[in-house]
Amino acid sequence: MKKFVAISSTVMSLMLGIAIPAYAHQEQKRDRQDQPDQQRQNQDRQTRDQQQQHQDQGRQQPAQQQQDQNRQQEQRIQRMQDQDRQQQQGQQQQQRQDEGRQQDQRARQQDRQDRQQQESRQQQRPQYSQDHRRAQENTWQDHRARNWQSDHRSWQQRGGYSGYRIPDDRYRGYFGPEHSFRISGLPFAVYGGYPRFQYRGYWITLLDPWPEYWSNNWYDNDDVYVNYEGDGYYMHNRRYPGVAIAININM
Repeated sequence: MKKFVAISSTVMSLMLGIAIPAYAHQEQKRDRQDQPDQQRQNQDRQTRDQQQQHQDQGRQQPAQQQQDQNRQQEQRIQRMQDQDRQQQQGQQQQQRQDEGRQQDQRARQQDRQDRQQQESRQQQRPQYSQDHRRAQENTWQDHRARNWQSDHRSWQQRGGYSGYRIPDDRYRGYFGPEHSFRISGLPFAVYGGYPRFQYRGYWITLLDPWPEYWSNNWYDNDDVYVNYEGDGYYMHNRRYPGVAIAININM
């Protein structure tokens, strides 16, 4: 009986000794078989990730391209709008310049016509006698200011203008800064001690004295014009800008 037990133990040991290496060998073989599968899975995963990345890039690229195209289109539209605006501004500026030149041409033409008409009237008008000329000069000299700053008064200081008003169409045609003339040769008279002359059918009376620093014969050589300035009519001498002499208008 003991011998049988000893034999059985020996047999079992041998069988275990054979089985364990075999099992280990199978495990190693299984590990070797699983290793390529794991590698393939990793490769497949990497491949899928790369494909997904390419797809994402593919979706992002058209979107970026569309944004770039939209931005370029907006820039083109903005440039076109800027060009149109600059062109319109250039046209408006050119139009203003043309209108200014036309106005200047009309003003110069009107001045030439006024001068021609005045010269024509002077040629047709009989010459005054020396006594009349001397009386006229004396009247002008008597109406000279000693200190114009203190001697003259505006229409506002005089209580406002209440005399004759020139019709607008006549005023635009013959009066204002663009229509100058010379007093010399025009009909002259004295009214209430004030010198007066006739221009375009209107009698113009100087209520203010003329400045003491004007030349003695300014009424012969200087260009003057009549202007309405809100509170009444004034006469201006182009040679002495800034001086407004209060005048009265009569038919």
